Amino acid sequence: MPAGAWPLIPDVANLSLYVNEQLAADPKYTIMLGELVKAGKNKNNIEDTLSFVRSLYLVSAGGDVRGLSQNDLTALERKICSTIVSKLNMQLPNKETPYHKLGKWMKSIDRKVAVEIFTTNYDLLTEQSLEDLGVPYFDGFVGSRKSFFDLRAVEDSQIPNHWSRLWKIHGSINWVQESENGRAQVHRGSEVKEDASHIIYPSHLKYEESRKMPYLALMDQLSRFIRKKSSFLILSGYSFNDEHVNDTIVNALSANPTAMVLGLMFGNYEKDHTDGGKIETYPNAYRLAKSQHNLNIWTFDKAIIGTNLGAWSMSPHDEDADADILQFVISEKDPIEEGKLRKSIKLGDFSALTTFLQKIIGSTRELSNG
Repeated sequence: MPAGAWPLIPDVANLSLYVNEQLAADPKYTIMLGELVKAGKNKNNIEDTLSFVRSLYLVSAGGDVRGLSQNDLTALERKICSTIVSKLNMQLPNKETPYHKLGKWMKSIDRKVAVEIFTTNYDLLTEQSLEDLGVPYFDGFVGSRKSFFDLRAVEDSQIPNHWSRLWKIHGSINWVQESENGRAQVHRGSEVKEDASHIIYPSHLKYEESRKMPYLALMDQLSRFIRKKSSFLILSGYSFNDEHVNDTIVNALSANPTAMVLGLMFGNYEKDHTDGGKIETYPNAYRLAKSQHNLNIWTFDKAIIGTNLGAWSMSPHDEDADADILQFVISEKDPIEEGKLRKSIKLGDFSALTTFLQKIIGSTRELSNG
């Protein structure tokens, strides 16, 4: 990528700022943001914004709501989603990206149990990498012209094990809602439509049945996955700011003591605060991990394992140290105690995680053949 081109796509916070900037000249959008703030919502969270617009739409039949008509709200939803699509409809720059490293690991052995990816991202970068590498996957939709969501295929799980699963919990930029014979249907297109009713979910909003069905089915699939005996879920890039997803994970873990969820977090346990002090970087994650024994959280400098918080201290001399993980142990100067080194494990960086997965492909293939 050329200098200054990263990131390829923004995170939710910066995506929200981008939408606000792009639609700032729209007087209806300005009115809506003002009302959203009055309602105590966060105007810098695009999912809050979409929730608010759709909530107003549901009660707007027959009259204006907060100065906005039903037509205004329909137009606003389309503009918001189209702006999101224009920003996220990107291509990976080559075939050596972290996404491709993940795909290489997924296809490295014949698996008895299929790999399942759950993502709250709307972009198509995972799909691109899997297709670049010829990794077959199932995302809940079937058909070739206007693929439709097949609830039975998701629930019955009769798809071949060599097909990986890709579950897009919050929808996708190539999912659209279209009306056929007076009934709204959700379709997944082979191409991204700029001007369409895109299915992008704020997680906590209840929808009419056509919008609700894929979302609830995929959340149920997340719960079923964690409830399987000895299931193992790795979280990368998830900040624990979605309470519905949090509840699904914790409830499933509570019901299945043989399951394990490992949250790999980007950054240190604490971050700088504007007042000069320190604050917890992921307070929701820490709160849950300190009371749920089979939810472990790793940050760069500390971890919560079995509800216990501690700093990393691994070294090449530890008898129980994993040789592959040791490659990612970094010694850094302690910012507080001069002359002291502290250990960091940076698998919370998606790039480092996928490099780790690529490094163990040889050993996993040997295990498969042995």
